[in-house]
Amino acid sequence: MSLALAAAFGASFTASLAAAGVLDRYQVRMLGAGIETIRKAEDRQAFKEMLQEIGEPVPVSRVCETVEEVREFAAEAGLPLVIRPAYTLGGTGGGFVTNDSDLERIAAGGLNASPIHQVLIERSLWGWKEIEYEVMRDAADTCITVCNMENLDPMGVHTGDSIVVAPAQTLSDRDHQMLRSSAIRIIRALGIEGGCNVQFALDPKSSAYFVIEVNPRVSRSSALASKATGYPIARVAAKVAVGRRLEEIRNEVTGRTFAAFEPALDYCVVKIPRWPYDKFPAGDRRLGTQMASTGEVMAIERTFEAALVKAMRSLEQKPPAAWELGSDTIDQPNDRRLFALLNALRNGATPESLAERSGIDRWFIDRMANIARLEVEGDVRELRRAGFSDAMISALRGEQVDSSAPTYKLVDTCAAEFEAATPYYYSCWEEETESAAVDARSALVIGSGPIRIGQGIEFDYCSVHAAWSLREAGVRAVLVNSNPETVSTDFDTSDRLYFDPLDLDGALHVAQVERVAGALVQFGGQTAINLAEPLSQQGVVIMGSSVDAIDLAEDRRAFASALDAIGIPQPVGGTTTTVEEAVTIAERAGYPVLVRPSYVLGGRAMEIVRNREELRRYMVWAIGAMPRGTVLVDKYLQGIEVEVDAITDGETVVIPGVMQHVERAGVHSGDSYAVYPAQGLEAAELDHVIDYTVKIARHLRLRGLLNVQFVVHRGHVYVLEVNPRASRTVPFLSKVTGVPMVKLATRVMLGEKLVDMGWSTGLVPPKDLVAVKAPVFSMNKLPAVDSYLGPEMKSTGEAIGIANTLNEALRKAFAASGMHIERGGSALLTIADADKPELLPIVSRLVQLGWSMVATEGTAKALRQAGFSPRVVAKIGEEGPTVLDVITQGQVNLVINTMSNIYAEPGEAGGPVFKDGFEIRRAAVERRIPCLTSLDTATALLESAVAASHPTEVRTIDEWRQGVTA
Repeated sequence: MSLALAAAFGASFTASLAAAGVLDRYQVRMLGAGIETIRKAEDRQAFKEMLQEIGEPVPVSRVCETVEEVREFAAEAGLPLVIRPAYTLGGTGGGFVTNDSDLERIAAGGLNASPIHQVLIERSLWGWKEIEYEVMRDAADTCITVCNMENLDPMGVHTGDSIVVAPAQTLSDRDHQMLRSSAIRIIRALGIEGGCNVQFALDPKSSAYFVIEVNPRVSRSSALASKATGYPIARVAAKVAVGRRLEEIRNEVTGRTFAAFEPALDYCVVKIPRWPYDKFPAGDRRLGTQMASTGEVMAIERTFEAALVKAMRSLEQKPPAAWELGSDTIDQPNDRRLFALLNALRNGATPESLAERSGIDRWFIDRMANIARLEVEGDVRELRRAGFSDAMISALRGEQVDSSAPTYKLVDTCAAEFEAATPYYYSCWEEETESAAVDARSALVIGSGPIRIGQGIEFDYCSVHAAWSLREAGVRAVLVNSNPETVSTDFDTSDRLYFDPLDLDGALHVAQVERVAGALVQFGGQTAINLAEPLSQQGVVIMGSSVDAIDLAEDRRAFASALDAIGIPQPVGGTTTTVEEAVTIAERAGYPVLVRPSYVLGGRAMEIVRNREELRRYMVWAIGAMPRGTVLVDKYLQGIEVEVDAITDGETVVIPGVMQHVERAGVHSGDSYAVYPAQGLEAAELDHVIDYTVKIARHLRLRGLLNVQFVVHRGHVYVLEVNPRASRTVPFLSKVTGVPMVKLATRVMLGEKLVDMGWSTGLVPPKDLVAVKAPVFSMNKLPAVDSYLGPEMKSTGEAIGIANTLNEALRKAFAASGMHIERGGSALLTIADADKPELLPIVSRLVQLGWSMVATEGTAKALRQAGFSPRVVAKIGEEGPTVLDVITQGQVNLVINTMSNIYAEPGEAGGPVFKDGFEIRRAAVERRIPCLTSLDTATALLESAVAASHPTEVRTIDEWRQGVTA
């Protein structure tokens, strides 16, 4: 039986399957884009030849497969150059080359990143405009352009890191028609049946252009174009792939037109990326051809100025202070350049000079100058029309501004030529509104905003399922969000979609215009929870847990008192706002202590400190930097960390599952490998976990979802924290247990009882399987960021492994997250003294797998004493081959590095800088060598690898730890 595969949704993986012969073996037929199409678009040499055949201009370039070939081209063409690896996403492994050392490093990294070890090296077009076209074609050769987009940043910055505007604002009609025709010629030459994205470089002085690349699949830009126009690119591409014609596919937004009708926009859309430098303030903020952002926001408005300001509101980040914006912030592309340009305009810089320095088109700088002028001269009405919220206007004016509701316009794909059937709205300040309340019960679901570390796609899953559950219950689901990458902002996920910032103005006005019965804030992470109190103060009913209950759980001091009241153990500690009080608490509890602020997500600014000096340094920073200035100081217990998600109606408390972390306490839960069901708990410990969860839910009178984190230390169970909302693990636990957690929580918020739905208090009997949630990191995309794992979260995503045994589930999870080891490799070991006693079982497993070992002198001495024979390498700066040499020369396949937690100089975020360890970890990450900083993770990886080759040797997490500590 022949199967079908729509390659447009995973081109690189599909190509790998084809090359391995898997598709032929199982008679899989490719739809949409064939393997030859993928090869022509993704293989740099084939792509260049195809463009030359159809007469499309390409930059001076060469496809290289060795560093020597790269050097030869650089000698002929000169610098600067751009290196683009074949078959990678997000510019992975590529870069902008300005000197010889960068040339060697980026070329080697690009060749290593490419699955076919191939890079395209081309002449730099820095300063040219970057323009993108989303194109659609069917089997009858009907072609349309869905949307064109203009990058605010000129060539040299990855489009995922650029501010993007749709439709293009500075193109002449002649240039638009020229590029549109080129895009259509390219999709026809490739023979794609579906959609593709074509990227151009356009000389602003001559209208000359070059084709940069084509994505023969849906992409980040496809998601943006879909949300900007209301044209569902992925849906149409899927239907075209199975043989439908564009003129046969009905436009779901209008209900009357068809997919062959090119969208027309009577508004402006602006996308701004969201970077993780609030988490990594010491990271290299410069932007280049390798994408660094983790998410993005999108805003729709009638003018560019208003859309830009609204997008800035949607970022949910405090703008940088003037002193953080150095003069080079304008000249060098970086995450703060937009703010630096606005600051310079406020201080009298001319648009002409800023356009010259930044390479950004003068038209955009002039529009920014309008924004800066309005901040000084504009009245309230003008500022509102320019996208400013009432809170921003009040701050500018120094006085309270009376709130006034905006009007709302429809996104209809056809500039109002046809009436829209699907309500998809954005706010503006014009006379006529196109939104009207419906006489039916409605509830507002507040989304999660831009993806960032600590708040990922997991919360969008919860928002989407909440909207579906409301509709199933006969309640109109009204959803507000600002993220174009998410399912929640698909026009058919909810009954009404509002694409607006998730601040008080944005959410409140939607609630008022829709006359909602209440708002659901539990599903949008910290973004939505932070709006609970201000919305309640404005008269919006918060459905589920009360504002007081939410505040009690979020306020560390109040929560500690609540636990004491019901006799639930917690680590010894207290909450403080002063340095001296923190020292007193820490000395009463005993070092080490865990310090963390209230009202944060993702372990932001959480640290383990081991002495009074470290604590003083942290407190001085934290008191000034945290929103409410309150810090919790707890005794740090290095035990087994356990996590629970539950649903409660205030009486019945349903616990779908208990998860155990592979890593002991000290690694943030979002960066830990979580195992369901918990493997290493004694029956009495599990009973305590369940009992405490039930008591907390009832005592706090919670309704809906809650997440509780515990540490089991020397047989005693302690509560670490409670989150009265959805957590990152809700999708994971829902999928592996089959318990519809979000659906149950939504029905509870609508007033139903769990017992009436057939549920009772307690732990749901575990499934006959083992599931592992694995973190996924983007450290190779973030130069100068330390990959060491600790209390503050660093992962940007996750993967899952499901099997009948723990080790097989772990093996799958490691492989899915990109960490896989083969037999017969070589491992570099550099281990802190405190961890050396736990290293020997790990080394035994390495030997069993046929691995050799390389170690620094201190670690090598401990290994020799145990009877092993490692190769010794020098530390950084010493004579002879060093730890960096064996990494950079590809002599090792795995790095295991732990550190002693002894502070050197304080980092910008109050954290330490570890010189040698940092260099080791960065070198490994940049060369995509697995680098583990937890011995628990290393144990799990090696146990799963041994189990794969020796199936009889299977151990539980508890047995691992017994072996490690024996």
